[in-house]
Amino acid sequence: MELLKEITEKDLGISQETISETIKYKLRRAARAVVLDDDNKVAIVWSGYTNHHKIPGGKIETSEDVIEGLKREIKEETGCQAETISEVGLIIEYKNQFEELHLSYCYLLKVLGEKGEPQFTAEEKERGFALKWVSLDEAIKLFENDKPEGYWGKFMWQRDFDFLLKAKEIIKENL
Repeated sequence: MELLKEITEKDLGISQETISETIKYKLRRAARAVVLDDDNKVAIVWSGYTNHHKIPGGKIETSEDVIEGLKREIKEETGCQAETISEVGLIIEYKNQFEELHLSYCYLLKVLGEKGEPQFTAEEKERGFALKWVSLDEAIKLFENDKPEGYWGKFMWQRDFDFLLKAKEIIKENL
């Protein structure tokens, strides 16, 4: 999978640090997707807690490979079964404050069958998660107007916005 970007605290204006040579980072792996329905609308999730949109996806459990984690997360956050169209890419985040090295693998997916309802966790509901289906251009505009708050929100927003832009390139070239 193509490495699209490495994001550091410095990139987000959080601190002047980039990649620390003294931190022993803990690894966190996640699978995410730009999910298209039959009307070529994409699934995005509003996070009221951090005041921004995100693409569906989340942590890969230790017992899962990337694709298994992806399918589970997409089903939970969109209520849909989906098939892989293409890889989008990999983004690495260096979260020095939490000593975390976060790898996010992103794919372009197409919904299979009927769309269901998301099954957000109690924590996601508390954070104000809400699923929307919008055109890709509208999704990009919504992201551009977001004002992500907090440490995690800034990282999530940047990562997912970059994934959306790359997915748009892939769609223009191939679909």
